[in-house]
Amino acid sequence: MQRKAVRRALPGIAMLTALMAGAAGLTGCTGGSGTDSTSDSKAGGNQAAPAQPGKYRILPAPCKAGADSKRLKAMLPTAESLTPEQRDQVYAGTADASYDGDRRVGCRWSAQTPEETRLLSVGFERVVSYDRAAASDDDKARQVYVRQLTDAKLPFPGPTASPTPTPAATPTPTAPAAPLPGGAGSPSPSGSPSAPVELGSRVLDGLGNEAFIEDKLSPAGAAAAQSRTVRIVFRTSNVIVTLEYSVQPALPGIVPSSAETQDRARQLAQALVERLNE
Repeated sequence: MQRKAVRRALPGIAMLTALMAGAAGLTGCTGGSGTDSTSDSKAGGNQAAPAQPGKYRILPAPCKAGADSKRLKAMLPTAESLTPEQRDQVYAGTADASYDGDRRVGCRWSAQTPEETRLLSVGFERVVSYDRAAASDDDKARQVYVRQLTDAKLPFPGPTASPTPTPAATPTPTAPAAPLPGGAGSPSPSGSPSAPVELGSRVLDGLGNEAFIEDKLSPAGAAAAQSRTVRIVFRTSNVIVTLEYSVQPALPGIVPSSAETQDRARQLAQALVERLNE
């Protein structure tokens, strides 16, 4: 009788043991799953979303962007001996060789008269950040712009800094003119000409997101004319634009005007900004 009782109790004990083991297994799975979920949630929360791509995905045609025929004719006068077809060829420009038209393009123009030669070039660079988790396209483009600003030896504009002209932009004071013989008083405005005002290189306001201008005059020489080259670099979002305009007189003693050369270059630069924002 005792053997029968033991035999009957064994199935019940086995069943109870199995149920306890199963419950322990479920508890272990549930605990492990909760731990993994919490870990994944924390890991996902620490990962910052990558920055959005830059505003510009393509670049404009460089020989047509902002440089309409009227503006080009003012910046690049040609010899009267040219035929209409030859003038059209001058103003059509020559595109720079480019192996990636979505990243870098440019165009160049050249015009000559008996009095002078004028050169113009425009270049576009679309900057792309290959690690947008670390820096956006705009941030990368600003790094490129700052390097060029530093190379130009111009002050880096801070958050509250306002652009200031370089020392070259301040005219050198001159001593007062001596009175004319016979007590005629001060000389008339038609007397000895004053030195031309040099605007100099400086940071610019109101041109794209940030911009600067370089104004360089070649050294004076007894037999060589002084040429002036104005370069404007500006950034708008993830695109860097570089514009260079040179005036080279044929005869020595003639100095191209800083104000006029800069003004023409700035007008074209503003037209390029408008073209990019269309």
